[in-house]
Amino acid sequence: MVRLTRIYTRGGDGGTTSLGDGARVPKHDLRVAAYGTVDEANAAVGIARLHADGEADAMLARIQNDLFDLGADLCTPETGRRGAGALRILPAQTERLEREIDVINAGLAPLDSFVLPGGSAASAYLHLARTIVRRAERLVSRLAQDTEVNPEALKYLNRLSDHLFVLSRRLNRNGAGDVLWVPGANRPG
Repeated sequence: MVRLTRIYTRGGDGGTTSLGDGARVPKHDLRVAAYGTVDEANAAVGIARLHADGEADAMLARIQNDLFDLGADLCTPETGRRGAGALRILPAQTERLEREIDVINAGLAPLDSFVLPGGSAASAYLHLARTIVRRAERLVSRLAQDTEVNPEALKYLNRLSDHLFVLSRRLNRNGAGDVLWVPGANRPG
């Protein structure tokens, strides 16, 4: 467990930060951008939870905890001095998302168009979280080109964006409140 007794350390005042293995890197390092974007997604999920209840809120609570696990995973390089014992995203976490996606999706009406973010507040915030997760996925994918990254991290992010999408539809009255894209609707003529 992490225990924080001091909030500021002044260690980052020069534009560097410590990774999970103690290595110092610039704050603009791709690894820092990746786990920082995971943190940003977690904050958006937290806002969505303000508008969710019951099982949807419970799912999002599990996801928030997983996102901290994922941040810890990405923060600690696989080949670093603490890489061997580091907290990593596991296939079981991705598989849980898949099971939840299947249950949620079974109750949704089929789509006839793309869904625009909106409908309910919960749905709109889940779409925001989903797009942030997609950005995190792109950053992790780029990071994985240059260095070893837990492959389950990418799988988890990919599945999570799908989960947030179907849950957004569930929270839009099982899709009845979805705002659908109408191609060319505002074009003249």
